[in-house]
Amino acid sequence: MKRGFLKVCAATPDVQVANPKFNTEQILKIVKEKEKEGVKLIVFPELCMTAYTCGDLFLQDILLEETKKQLVYLAKETKDCDSVIAVGFPMTKDAVLYNAAAVLFHGKVIGIVPKTHIPNYSEFYEARHFAIGNNITDHVYLDGQEEAIPFGTRLLFRCSNMKDFILGLEICEDVWVAVPPSAMHVNAGATVIANLSASDETTGKAKYRRKLISGQSSNLICAYIYADEGEGESTSDLVYSGHNIIAENGIVLKESQRFLNEQIVTEIDLQHIQNERRRISTYLVEDESKQGYTFIDFAFSKVEEVKLTRKYRQTPFVPSSKHEQEERCNEILLLQAMGLKKRLQHTHCKSAVIGISGGLDSTLALLVTALAFDKAGLDRKDIICVTMPCFGTTDRTYTNAVELTRVLGATLKEIPIHDAVALHLESIGHDLETQDVTYENGQARMRTLVLMNIANMLGGMVIGTGDLSELALGWATYNGDHMSMYGVNSSVPKTLVRYLVKYYADTTEDKKLANILNEVLDTPVSPELLPPKDGEIAQKTEDIVGPYELHDFFLYYILRFGYMPAKIFFLATEAFKGKYDGKTIYKWLASFYRRFFAQQFKRSCLPDGPKIGSVAVSPRGDLRMPSDASVQIWLDDLKTLEAEYGV
Repeated sequence: MKRGFLKVCAATPDVQVANPKFNTEQILKIVKEKEKEGVKLIVFPELCMTAYTCGDLFLQDILLEETKKQLVYLAKETKDCDSVIAVGFPMTKDAVLYNAAAVLFHGKVIGIVPKTHIPNYSEFYEARHFAIGNNITDHVYLDGQEEAIPFGTRLLFRCSNMKDFILGLEICEDVWVAVPPSAMHVNAGATVIANLSASDETTGKAKYRRKLISGQSSNLICAYIYADEGEGESTSDLVYSGHNIIAENGIVLKESQRFLNEQIVTEIDLQHIQNERRRISTYLVEDESKQGYTFIDFAFSKVEEVKLTRKYRQTPFVPSSKHEQEERCNEILLLQAMGLKKRLQHTHCKSAVIGISGGLDSTLALLVTALAFDKAGLDRKDIICVTMPCFGTTDRTYTNAVELTRVLGATLKEIPIHDAVALHLESIGHDLETQDVTYENGQARMRTLVLMNIANMLGGMVIGTGDLSELALGWATYNGDHMSMYGVNSSVPKTLVRYLVKYYADTTEDKKLANILNEVLDTPVSPELLPPKDGEIAQKTEDIVGPYELHDFFLYYILRFGYMPAKIFFLATEAFKGKYDGKTIYKWLASFYRRFFAQQFKRSCLPDGPKIGSVAVSPRGDLRMPSDASVQIWLDDLKTLEAEYGV
């Protein structure tokens, strides 16, 4: 449970209708199994201690008394379990019967929540037996437990030694109404909602249910654990499938196979939830819904490191499925193109000027510009692609740049800059044999000078090619490739650039274009500012700044979620297990932080460019960061890992 992770379970036990003793034994068996696995919250279905389909048997004293007896037994038998347990049962109070959920912890029932909304339509007739539990605030007593047990709809269960874990409960129908109790629970502080359900299965209902639960977790920015009744319920009129779902902030983390009584287990990230709520300033609303809540405090005996079973993808900016990738790539290309189209039309530009290198970024920028010209009804020959060979240019990248320009129907200009750069370096007293940062940046700034002046000459606009990953690392020459008149790639990370170019290669009907794009994809990423060795690229970016897949992973969790450095390191070791060891990840994560803080001055004066995803570094939008902030506390947090991980 360290680093904000909580292992949770949604469980469907085997049940026999109207047999509380059998049902309790099945519940107890699951509790003991899951507690051994480190599960800290176990949610069972609605009325699982009796089964949901008892009908008028709910009015029989013997069933209600036996259920109460079994609840006391269940509490006693789970005394040594360090898990919070939520079970559904029928409860009487003052001659009124409620459909209720009991929360058990360390051998006691610490709270009971009645169902707020009682369905009485179609196949449901709960109002025949159960009373509405809305706005109840009271206490009840159980045999063998001296303390009064809070009973009501506004109970929240708060963990004192895991401060981000605050549990709220609702029961089945409660989530299907316009304003669910969970909406008020989260407004009062709940981060986790448990729903004890008995939702019968009809054609198409599972798909709707899945959307409902994932949508509720998204709307409320919470974790939502949905436990459903399954096989064992009466099939006189209905069938129950045991459709368990665990969702977090709109994402279904785990889902059971229907028609099997399963227990699904995963880890929810409470820090993720709190960070999202903090980031979204409209999340909390000051209103009366926060009033009248009772907080029931408890503490786990042990708060340990969680062994993760949920997976973290190595490329969080790239969709996981091929269908999603294609859909997302098409959308991103359109966003980039439509942003550029508007700028071209607004400025009445006659042309677009791109420095084309034969690398990934300039290739994507050219593809986007061609699409923008098509959308605007402009002739692609007015896209001016300028190749500027210099000391580090190789035949491979030069050929890619030339062929790509021709096949897209743009206009190629070749302007070698060797002599101009050499003259400039000589004029400032720099030895051409000293291949230092001045040597490299002199080339980058000369290229930008050429592009800007050509744009002025032709009434055009310089299209920026730099991507989000380079901006985050500061891997751009200030007032060199750092500068443009519109940066179409400014919020596209390097890992996604690669997928966009690959998508274009895979979907174009032009085989020649596809072959060129695939050749670009196979070319090492390089600024090509140092002379080649034996005709091959001598300067590979990832050898200098580190693997872009690692940096994009860091970037996502730093800017999107604001995680602590030690947690990002932990997630990276999980995601890249078997690919990079801890020392490598530590080295490049520390490097990322140093570069990110030191290079903010470049991001503080970025050209305009379209935002296409949830992470961007525009100083006018997503990242308002001082250029002289200290990185020290971030590096200090990383140092805490040295003893633990031997890095």
